[in-house]
Amino acid sequence: MSQKAPKGTIAIEEAVLDPAGVSWMAEFALLLNPSLGSSTPSSRNYTALLQDIHNTRLSQMDAHGVEYMLLSLTSPGAQGEPDPIKANKLAINANNWLADQVSQNPARFGAFASVSMHNAADAAAEATRAVKELGMFGVMLNDYQVVATPEGEEIKYYDAPEYRPFWRTIEQLGVPVYMHPRYPPAKDLKPGTKYGDRKQLLGAAVQFHLDLSLHIYALISSGIFDEFPGVQLVAGHLGEGIPFNLCRADHWYNKPVKKATRPSKHDYSYYFKHNVSITTSGDFSTSGLKFCIGEIGVDRCMYSIDYPYDTVEEAQTWWKGVDLPSDQKEAVARGNAIRLFKLPLEL
Repeated sequence: MSQKAPKGTIAIEEAVLDPAGVSWMAEFALLLNPSLGSSTPSSRNYTALLQDIHNTRLSQMDAHGVEYMLLSLTSPGAQGEPDPIKANKLAINANNWLADQVSQNPARFGAFASVSMHNAADAAAEATRAVKELGMFGVMLNDYQVVATPEGEEIKYYDAPEYRPFWRTIEQLGVPVYMHPRYPPAKDLKPGTKYGDRKQLLGAAVQFHLDLSLHIYALISSGIFDEFPGVQLVAGHLGEGIPFNLCRADHWYNKPVKKATRPSKHDYSYYFKHNVSITTSGDFSTSGLKFCIGEIGVDRCMYSIDYPYDTVEEAQTWWKGVDLPSDQKEAVARGNAIRLFKLPLEL
C-alpha cells in the first residue's frame, strides 16, 4: 500500500535492473571490479540490490530519511546494445517493468524512461510513450550510443544534426534528460588502447566523468539550447566536474577566434545557468557543493545518492551534516527536484 513519507530528501540518480537485464549486467561485473567474476558474492549483491525496490531499498529510505526516489535502469541500458532493434526492445521492456514497479508505490517512487538512441525517431517515440502513457518524469541517457558497423562497434553522440528531432520532442514533452556515465565499449578496452592499457582508470573515479563531460560540453556548445531553449539537462556527480572548469572553459570559448566560429550563441556558464542542473550523486563534498552553488546558483543544484553503488546511509549521513542556509538546503534536498521534474509532491 502506497503511503506518503515525511518530508525528506529526494534522490534522483538511483539505479534499478529489470529481470531481463541480469544477463547484460553480468558482462559489466569485471569492469566494476576486475578481480571478481559475475558469479562472485559482490557481483551478485549489486544485482540483488538493483532488482530490489520495495524491500531493502525502501527500508533504507525509511531508516535514513529519504522521502522519494526517481528510479532508472542501470547503465549502460539501451546505450550498450549495438543492435537497433534489440536496443529499442530493451528500452520498451524496461520501461514497462519499471512503470509497473512504480505503480505499486507512487508516493515513494517515480521513474526515468530508457530509450534507444540509434535514431531520433525511435528515441522520440519511446520517450513520448513513456511520459504520456507510463507517467515517467524524464529520460535517462547513459552517455553515447554504441552502434554496429561493418568495421566493428562505433559510438554516436547526440549533438549530431540527426538528433534534432529528438531534442524537439524533449522540449515539447517538457521533461529533463539526465546524462549518465557508462563504461567504454569493448573495442576501447583492448590492449594498446587508451583504457585498455590503463584499466585502473575505468569507472567512477576517473573515466566516467572524463568521457561524459566531453559529451556534455559537445551538447552545450552545439546550438541545441539555442534552437530548443526549453530543453533541460541534468548531470550527476557535481556536474561531472564541469562547474570547476567553467571559468577556464568560458575564458577560451569567448575568445574572438572562437566566438566567430562556435555553433552556440553563448558560453558554457550561460547554459549551465539556464539549461543544466547538477546533482550530488556519489560526490558527497560539502566544499564542492558550495562551490557549485556559487558558480551556477542554488536553483541548479539537487541532491542524489547513486544507490546502490553508494549507500543511502553514507549519503544521508553526509547530507545531514551539510551546513547550508536552511532555504538553500531545502531547495537542494527536494524543492528544486519537485519543480524541475514536476513531481507529485508538496513543496
